[in-house]
Amino acid sequence: MRALVKAERTAGLWLQEVSDPVPADDEVLIRIRKTGIGDTELRIWNWGDWAQHTIRVPLVIGREYAGEIVQVGRNVRYLRTGMRVSGQGSSSDCNASAVRTGRVHACADSGVVGITRSGAFAEYLSLPALGVIELPDEVDDELGAILDPLGNATHVALSFDLIGEDVLITGAGPIGIMAATIARHVGARNIVMSDVNATRLALAREVADVVTVDPSTASLADVMQQLRIIDGFAVGFEMSGNTAAMQQLVGSMAMGGRIASVGLPAEKFNVDWRRIVRKGLVIKGIYGRDMLETRRKMLNLLSEGLDVRGIITHRLAADNYKEGFSALQSGNAGKVVLTWAD
Repeated sequence: MRALVKAERTAGLWLQEVSDPVPADDEVLIRIRKTGIGDTELRIWNWGDWAQHTIRVPLVIGREYAGEIVQVGRNVRYLRTGMRVSGQGSSSDCNASAVRTGRVHACADSGVVGITRSGAFAEYLSLPALGVIELPDEVDDELGAILDPLGNATHVALSFDLIGEDVLITGAGPIGIMAATIARHVGARNIVMSDVNATRLALAREVADVVTVDPSTASLADVMQQLRIIDGFAVGFEMSGNTAAMQQLVGSMAMGGRIASVGLPAEKFNVDWRRIVRKGLVIKGIYGRDMLETRRKMLNLLSEGLDVRGIITHRLAADNYKEGFSALQSGNAGKVVLTWAD
């Protein structure tokens, strides 16, 4: 089959012919139709420090996908061939208490599709049945291919009560914009998004109905005054992993405010912890999503009218993957979706 492979320990990816996967007894074989390129794949392409210490070459990459089940392992009871599906990025067969209580994302031994096990940027993917997500009719393959980052956004946005609250989001990447869309959908009052990328700020205004600010050219304090946000933001989402963004977020929070921190910094950075303590802030670190609960809420939101399709800015054939990665490298793209089969 055709697959996009990290074949060498250097920057880049290669479209190659590899062996078809063979599903185990508790797995299903999925014919991939569409995949989404995310930050993880971009980091693997760039071959920075994280990728060099994490990825074992050669590896088929890709963790965002939608397709159709074409084969079912003999131990799988509730899935069948012909089902349209997506799937979780992580899978685990360990017996840790986190897994047995439904918190699969918290298992330290979880395998990760496209990182520690063969990924979805290919014509076929073998996946444990536990990680399979059946797609309802109203969620087409294109949306199914971005459920992984939407799951992150759902986990972030629903971490705190947002109804009637003022929300500040630092970092206008796709997950941040989708989190803003959810916040608007569930009833936040004012949503302000901060970034220095004009293209992504424009996309955020179009997709999520937010007020945007570029802190390098405008004052967040002035925006707050215009919106009559007097005491600070009740809820903050830090999506960038940037030192200055976190400092800006902490400084703009109200007393007792709540922060969901998602952006993963490239290295350690300093934060004025005294301000956090004096304001009584609650900070929740988020890595991934609550697998089963987030899945249920995410699909329900989509079924009831949540519209995130605007985050997809590029639709390309899989053979044109280099164009998609180039668009992401430039910072002038939202989500890029590749088509492997119609």
